[in-house]
Amino acid sequence: MTEPIRRFDDPVLRAVAAPVREFDRELRRLVKSLTLTMRAGAGRAGLAAPQLGVPLRVLVYSFDGASGHLVNPRLELSPRRITADEACLSAPGVWWPLERSYMVTARGRDMFGKSVTVRALGVLARVLQHEVDHLDGVLFSDHLEASERERFLAVALPSE
Repeated sequence: MTEPIRRFDDPVLRAVAAPVREFDRELRRLVKSLTLTMRAGAGRAGLAAPQLGVPLRVLVYSFDGASGHLVNPRLELSPRRITADEACLSAPGVWWPLERSYMVTARGRDMFGKSVTVRALGVLARVLQHEVDHLDGVLFSDHLEASERERFLAVALPSE
């Protein structure tokens, strides 16, 4: 079943997600819900549990044939950085240039508790960094300079 994605101004997106301690049926249900919700729309490459209002360190990803999930992920970032447009499902339709590491190694667990390592380049590396930021209560606009952040927020959160 798909779930509604929390909007950019929802306070749940600012909370640091708790580590997963129980690798149980409920966690598997969460991974399935995240995956179905991510795949429900075109162009969706990643989703973190806080975006569904669940404050746990779980993310899913799918880009260019690579897909999966990570529980309690940790990232090792390469020093090489690249700027590219980035978007967020919590601010639909808004793309903004952002500098990120070009390559990452992500280590974590799967929904059964088994160790997982994902090495990613380019867009997938960007997706993993973006989703781990969500687990840390960080929105991608937080990486922008103040003037750029204001411009982004004016577009992403238009006054009603």
